[in-house]
Parts: sequence; C-alpha cells; structure tokens
Amino acid sequence: MSRKNDTVTKKSKQAAAGGGKKKRIARAAVAATKTAPAARKKNKAASQQQHHHQQYVTLPLVCDADTLRTLIRNNKRKGDAVRVVDVRKADDYNAGHIPTAVSLPLARLLEDDRPERVVQLLQELGVEEKMPVVIYDDTFGALAARVAWTFQYVGHSNTSLLEMTFRQWKELGLEVETKPNKFKPTVHPLVINREMYADAQYVEAAQSQQGKLLVDSRERLNFLTEHIPTARNIPYTMLGDGGNILRKPDELKRLIENRGISPDSEIITYCGSVGTLSGLAYYALKMAGYNKVRLYPKSFKEWKSLGKPKDEFKEANYWDLSAE
Repeated sequence: MSRKNDTVTKKSKQAAAGGGKKKRIARAAVAATKTAPAARKKNKAASQQQHHHQQYVTLPLVCDADTLRTLIRNNKRKGDAVRVVDVRKADDYNAGHIPTAVSLPLARLLEDDRPERVVQLLQELGVEEKMPVVIYDDTFGALAARVAWTFQYVGHSNTSLLEMTFRQWKELGLEVETKPNKFKPTVHPLVINREMYADAQYVEAAQSQQGKLLVDSRERLNFLTEHIPTARNIPYTMLGDGGNILRKPDELKRLIENRGISPDSEIITYCGSVGTLSGLAYYALKMAGYNKVRLYPKSFKEWKSLGKPKDEFKEANYWDLSAE
C-alpha cells in the first residue's frame, strides 16, 4: 500500500513539475510577445543612430558625374548619401532635374543671405553637418559657385560643384526626373568662416597692403570701362573649357600665373553685382592651388554705390580687349 501511495505521489509530483514547466514556457512566450515591439523599437532606434552617425564621403571642390551618380544610387538604396541642390529657377527644376535633387533657386538664397538664414535653408533641405552637397546650375557654374561659397561660408565645408551644367548632363543621356524632392529637416550648426569673406572696408584696406590683390572676373570690356583701382582682370569666360565649368587645375594655374599672380598672394575676387562670376573665379583659384582666397560678394555694385574710387581706361583700343 505504501508503495502504491509512493507511486501516486511520484506521479503527482511529475505532473505538477510538468505543469509548472508548461506554465513557465507560457509565461516566457507572453513575455517575449510583450518585449518584441520594444526590441524592434530599440533596434530601429539603433539603426537610426547608426544612420545619424554614418560616415559620409568627403568631396573635392568639383565633383565628377560618375561620382555623383554613384552617390545618387546610394541615396536610393540607403538614403542621405548626398544632397544634390539645383539652383536654377523653380520652373526649370519642375521641368526636369537630376534624380534626388532639391530646389534652391539662387534668387531665394539672395533674398536674405544672412548666415543665420542660410543655415535655416540648409536645415530645410535636410542637409546634415557632414553630408556631401553637390550643386549645379545651367549657367556655366556661376550660380552654383555663389551658392556653394555661401554654404561653405556658414560652415558646410563638404560642398562641391558639379563639373558640368544640367544641359550637359542631359546631353550625355544621364538620368533625369521630374518629381519634386523633399527631405526631413535637420539640425545644422552655424560656423562662419571669415577667411573666405571680404567687405568693402577690407577691399579698400587690401589695396595698399603688400601680398594682397584684387581680381575682377567680369568680361574685359566691362573691366576696362571701370573697375576697382589696382585690380587685375581674369574674365570668367576663360575659366571653363566648354565641356566643364572649370579647366583642369594645371591649366588654371598656368592661366593665373601668367597674370603675374603669385601663389603666396591673398586674392580677393569680385564681379559686377552679387558675386556669381567672382564665385566661379574663387573656385578656379582654389582649384589652381591658391589657398588664400576671399570673395567680395557685394562686388562692384556696392563699391560704386558707396562712392568709392574707381579706375577706367578712357582711351582703350581694340588690343586692350584681349586679356592675354
């Protein structure tokens, strides 16, 4: 009888143990179900954090088409590998643009180009601090250069000019889209690079300072008509080579050295009004290896409005029209 009771007791304990195991499994399953969304949320947050701290490509001053196309493909696969900025008019952008490009017409930038406002624009375009930015236009690179300079001036150093215009991009049969693009706003710091900038006071002082010189990037006839005293002329028309917005670095270096400009000089570029042509000259000088370059963005228009002195060739002849 005691053996029978022992057997019953043993079976009861086994049954109880088995039931306890099933209950533990059931509780574990419920717990897993409850924690699964939390785990997914955690993984998503980790993924976003990894994306936020992703390693961006550092671009040269001028970006070639193949590099941009690769970055655009990465944009579509991974997101935010590059921000492409179209600075043509909005209607031109809507008619067709480079894939993933956002629209920022130059006129919109110039409405208010205070550094604080420019950073707001960067944030609206979804540009993170280290993200590469490639800018293009359809005006031989001059508009793109002005916007690129402005971005770099307010602290976005990883900014590059596309080597060609949009028209040339299309003529090569490269990808184009018409849908507008908008990206999630970002937070971007303001870090002004004052070594890139010159105002009228700085320009006036530089005229009498050794090692500093002015470069007028307007066409030769405009330069001869009137210009800031002591300035030398490098017309913007000489900076490109037809296929690209800028010549090769060694060609630019030779062109500039032929003007008697030493690589050790600090150079201030200016043009007629808002710094577009001189923006292109700014990047030409940088491409040629000239490290100390500033842009006078208000240019000759402001200089004249302030009543500053100017030089002119009253008896210029045909040969003076040659910049060579």
